[in-house]
Order: sequence, then C-alpha cells, then structure tokens
Amino acid sequence: MDHSCTVYRTMDYLSRRWAVLILCELNKGEEWKRFSDIRRSMKDVTPKILTERLRELEAEGLVENRVDSSCVPIRSEYRLTPASRELMDVIHELKMWALKWKIDNPDCAKSNCQFCEL
Repeated sequence: MDHSCTVYRTMDYLSRRWAVLILCELNKGEEWKRFSDIRRSMKDVTPKILTERLRELEAEGLVENRVDSSCVPIRSEYRLTPASRELMDVIHELKMWALKWKIDNPDCAKSNCQFCEL
C-alpha cells in the first residue's frame, strides 16, 4: 500500500492499541478529564502506554492537554478537540456497522456510547 494514502496515514495513528478507546473515554462525562480518571476507567491500559497514546493523540490534534502546576500534585487534564469530536460520529457509524454485520449486542445497540459505563 502507498504510504501517502490518506486511509493508510489515518489508520497509522488510529489503529494503535488503545487510541480509539481513549478518545471514546474522553467523550464520556466531563469535558476535561484528569489522567488518573482516565487511568481508573481504563483498567487494562498501563500508565506508560496511556501517557504515550495521549501524547500521540495530542500531536495528531485529537486531544488537548492543559496542565495546572499551581497545585501539588500537578494536575494534567485532557479533552477532545473539535476534530476528535467530529471523529466520534465516524466511530459511532463504525459501531452501527459492526452491530449490523458482525456483532450481536442488543444492549450496546440501545446505549449511547457517551454514557456507556464499560
């Protein structure tokens, strides 16, 4: 495949393990989420990998980070950018495709991912 292909280049960062799930987690609840809250919600991801993916997603313009160094410990919070909020529509469509063609999950079909507790 041609490495200049738009799909190839997009999937290069979106297909990294945990990337899309981190975006989905940031799409839930509060606009800004602390690193520790993301980590608590995503029990299977290691802190090292979570840090790496958040940095990569930030570099791609999909995650925004703000740091408050006026408190101890330093507070680092993350949120979706307008680009990633729009990407959430694509992820929802991917979910709907999977429910139609690949996965039988009636509970998931009835739920809004933004409020999902999984």
